[in-house]
Amino acid sequence: MATFIGIDWSEKHHHVHVLNAHGATLAQFVIPHSVAGMETFEQQRTKLGVPPSDCAIALETAYNLLVDFCWDHQYPLYVIAPHITHSRRASYRASRAHDDDSDAFLLADLLRTDHERFLPWQPDGARVRQLSVQLDSIAQLTHTLVVYHNRLRAVLLRYYPTALGLFHDLHSPLSLHFRQRYPTPQAAQALSYTEFVSFCKAQRYTWDKLLPEHFAHLQRPAFAADPSVVHAYQAETGFLAAVLLNLVQRKETLLCAVQQGFQEHPDSYIYTSLPGAGALLAPQFLVMFGDHRDRYPDPAIIQALAGTCPVTHKSGKSHQVRFRRACNRTYRQTAQQFAQASVRQADWAATYYAQCRARGHTKSHAYRCLANRWLTIIWTLWQRREAYNETYHTQQIQQHRRPSASR
Repeated sequence: MATFIGIDWSEKHHHVHVLNAHGATLAQFVIPHSVAGMETFEQQRTKLGVPPSDCAIALETAYNLLVDFCWDHQYPLYVIAPHITHSRRASYRASRAHDDDSDAFLLADLLRTDHERFLPWQPDGARVRQLSVQLDSIAQLTHTLVVYHNRLRAVLLRYYPTALGLFHDLHSPLSLHFRQRYPTPQAAQALSYTEFVSFCKAQRYTWDKLLPEHFAHLQRPAFAADPSVVHAYQAETGFLAAVLLNLVQRKETLLCAVQQGFQEHPDSYIYTSLPGAGALLAPQFLVMFGDHRDRYPDPAIIQALAGTCPVTHKSGKSHQVRFRRACNRTYRQTAQQFAQASVRQADWAATYYAQCRARGHTKSHAYRCLANRWLTIIWTLWQRREAYNETYHTQQIQQHRRPSASR
């Protein structure tokens, strides 16, 4: 590479610093985050007489419109994590003081001096990027559903407690439609059994044998709320039920879209074969590993990203092993959720988890250790393009145990 460009990005403008191979500044400027700003960037690069293929760009993010622009114009991209630039500031200024322009210079100079240490950034294919957006939306919807579910439950406890145990789930479409149609205890108790059955059948409820039990629950005597507040709570119940119904339907639509997109990906069979992955964790693993197998040349990289491996500090007589806090929280949650699910379906995973607990680890620590081992296995399958085979893996474990047992 002949030219190294560091861009310190922000929401409204970007500071750009351009260096040559010897570290001399060729240009430094600020561009707005707009089409005009991108045109200015191209004009500055043209003045230097350097084609995009010879301009290595360093950024601290991989997900914004600036990255899309650089990739579309075929610039080699390198993503440098913020903690790397933070740790290197002391090499340039003893005070560690910095501003946007100095950060842009630092990014460019890091790329110039440590070019071989960083891997070029390659965005995943369209299918994986779509799955990533859809899975993020599902996670946000799930969080929002919990918030509104808890509020609806609190409201019903205040004036309409018989509605809580009527159906299995408070946020099921059947339950939410019932709240909208019959928002008060008086309206529910005025129902005849025939009307109740007709309502349930209209909502496609199929457990006919449970209908008498549900109706009896609805007719049980309950405390009467103060009439002065019932009207207010009734209005809020209708609002919360409508919001929850919309969220539930949107989540179901996204889950269907995720399953369709996941099945169309050529690597889906790898993650489907994992015991306990299910309909949501398997696509999450696909997004975690992505399309480019050279992005993670070693399993330790994905283990560090997921926060399943600890951080070891060793110097002289001091030796400390600490919990890894800096990680991708979504990756960590995916790995630990899968480890927990795998204990119920893979015998060796259950045995390993029990051994970790016997050594005094907490449940979370034991699941994290199991997740760390699973990531090595999944990385190997991903590199080899193989599906998981429980029998083969168990044989490998037994084979590795024999030498130690013979000693």
